[in-house]
Amino acid sequence: LKALLASMASGEEITVCDDEVRSRYSHLEKMTDLVAVWEVALSDGVHKIEFEHGTTSGKRVVYVDGKEEIRREWMFKLVGKETFTVGATKTKAAINIDAVSGFAYEYTLEINGKSLKQYIENRLKTTNTWILNLGGTDYRIVLEKDTMDVWCNGQKMETAGEFVEDGTETHFTVADHSCCIKAVSSGKRKEGIIHTLIVDNREIPEAVE
Repeated sequence: LKALLASMASGEEITVCDDEVRSRYSHLEKMTDLVAVWEVALSDGVHKIEFEHGTTSGKRVVYVDGKEEIRREWMFKLVGKETFTVGATKTKAAINIDAVSGFAYEYTLEINGKSLKQYIENRLKTTNTWILNLGGTDYRIVLEKDTMDVWCNGQKMETAGEFVEDGTETHFTVADHSCCIKAVSSGKRKEGIIHTLIVDNREIPEAVE
């Protein structure tokens, strides 16, 4: 093991091991290289995306829900794009790295080819989300309106759909509780179809994420 010699003011010499220097440096680097954190609501849950960018070494690290997805060391080019997937649905994501001025950089997240803002706006139109507590457990239920797929806490649910007099009903079960999403026309072109979640004959208010 190679050792480094450091000279003290008193003239004494102390020995510092490579491993110690490396561990101290890597800890400091980990603290200072985190440049962006995003939270993205998908059908299977809310996912946390973290990005580390070492502007001296060019290092790029992407974490999704605390798990390392991408690691690149010693990248000569400091700007560029990193692509990866998020969640059980394998949703496509990308982080763009752009130089703003001098040594300043801007980091933007894209989901399914859209900026995060555009993705959120589009998602509000194409999904409904409800959050409820059953028997002491929190459940997040998401309806994808274009496919009528229903997700609960990251799992795609088995559903049964039927036509009724004033629209459609989609039935499923959560923790032995009877659930039904009713789809009824609002009668207004701009509002379109209104989706309502009924659990044990009780209407659940929609959540805004």
